[in-house]
Amino acid sequence: MEPGTVESRVHEAMHRLTAAEKRVARGLLANYPTIGFAPVAEFSRQSGASAATALRFVAQLGYGSYPEFQRALRQELEERVKSPLQRGLARPPAPGRDDQFLDRFFHQAVGNLHATARRIPSSEFEAVCARIADGKGACHLFGGRFTDAIAAYTEAHLRLIRPGVRRLDGRASSRNDQLLDVKPGDTAIVFDVRRYDPQLVATAASLAARRVFVVLVTDAWISPVSRHAKIVLPCETGTDRTWDANLVLFATMEALIARTTELCWASASNRMGLGEPS
Repeated sequence: MEPGTVESRVHEAMHRLTAAEKRVARGLLANYPTIGFAPVAEFSRQSGASAATALRFVAQLGYGSYPEFQRALRQELEERVKSPLQRGLARPPAPGRDDQFLDRFFHQAVGNLHATARRIPSSEFEAVCARIADGKGACHLFGGRFTDAIAAYTEAHLRLIRPGVRRLDGRASSRNDQLLDVKPGDTAIVFDVRRYDPQLVATAASLAARRVFVVLVTDAWISPVSRHAKIVLPCETGTDRTWDANLVLFATMEALIARTTELCWASASNRMGLGEPS
């Protein structure tokens, strides 16, 4: 079993779960991951289902037993909280010159792109693009220390093809002021990768409480923002080195920009034409 992907497996399996199994899935996501460490009887009781249903749910995720499911949760927690320093200590750089480093790094990046394409359900991706393309409500974007640059890049493109697009300020105090203008039915795209930003989680919770449609773009370990998101787009960022690579997040947003532009081309082309210098 691949470690660190329990939550992504839940999202991937959601479409094939029974109604009772979905109750278990939502119970897990609502109290993630702590509820999963409880005995199966307690886990099922808190989820409003039977123990047998909880075990069927675990099997649907691909785990052979409840203890195996709990081991995967523990591994995920360990991976989630690792700092870049800890990752570097776990795999120190090889001494000396390596002329093949760039080739190997790019090869892994291509593998991450393909893994992400398989991981993200096309229906989820299309739903996000269609929602942004229809132009109803505002679209708010924001990220963390490294991912806010991706939010800014995406905002710069989407602003050209539809109105009502803005990036929320990276400073919590300013962002709170901006939330005063958020309305029910708006869309928010949140970028968050490990180590996850508690302020982003709090902002996402506030948006969800205002009935904003929250979309999370995250890594394979899934940010806690997912508890408040309607759609989660998990991207493969691992490099087995000190730093994770956010290339796939950029690529996913490039795909979203391209698809959204296609879906609203009639209005987008007119808007882009008005912006051209005369």
